[in-house]
Amino acid sequence: MRFISVRDLRGRPGQVWKQLARFKDMVLTLNGKPIAIISSTSEEFLEENLAEVRKARAMVAVKAIQEESVRRGLDKMTMEEIDEVIRKVRKARRK
Repeated sequence: MRFISVRDLRGRPGQVWKQLARFKDMVLTLNGKPIAIISSTSEEFLEENLAEVRKARAMVAVKAIQEESVRRGLDKMTMEEIDEVIRKVRKARRK
């Protein structure tokens, strides 16, 4: 994976775009820390590429939620217990 700093992007954008064409994906960094992923696309595949990125983000979020439920021991709840928690939260929201 190729890394590119915000400073390089600002100072030499043409070179960055050439590298993006070659590497297809790059990590944008600020103060040495990753802040974004730059990925090449085309007008033809833009919507499809965005949908795949959103799907990947959703999968990461679901995995994090699952891991947290295991860590807290909530993965062993029955459907009845889950329904009771939902009922209590909904009741509290109505107040």
